[in-house]
Amino acid sequence: MAQLETFDNPHPGRDYVIRHVAPEFTSVCPVTGQPDFGAIEIEYVADKLCVELKSLKFYLQGYRNEGVFYEDLVNRILDDLAAALAPRRMKVTGRFTPRGGMHSVVVAEHPGDARP
Repeated sequence: MAQLETFDNPHPGRDYVIRHVAPEFTSVCPVTGQPDFGAIEIEYVADKLCVELKSLKFYLQGYRNEGVFYEDLVNRILDDLAAALAPRRMKVTGRFTPRGGMHSVVVAEHPGDARP
């Protein structure tokens, strides 16, 4: 997996929303081995660091040949980005194209809620 690179937040004293969308995301179904297609949306309020886009693109492309369930995928992306950036808050949404007559949307948030 490609290394996520960061840069200093140019406005750390202000809360503002950064949204990145990868509309042509691909991974592989771990059961069938068939490709999965979708969009990954990353939304966050930076603290001290922001993610560099070229590294983010290469990081996401690293899933192209990886067998992973949607639920695990979205949570892994969130965990990796939260570890690299330590954002004030972050949400990762995976919107996957229909397969078998159903489409899936998976949302994970940092810091998350307090429910058990």
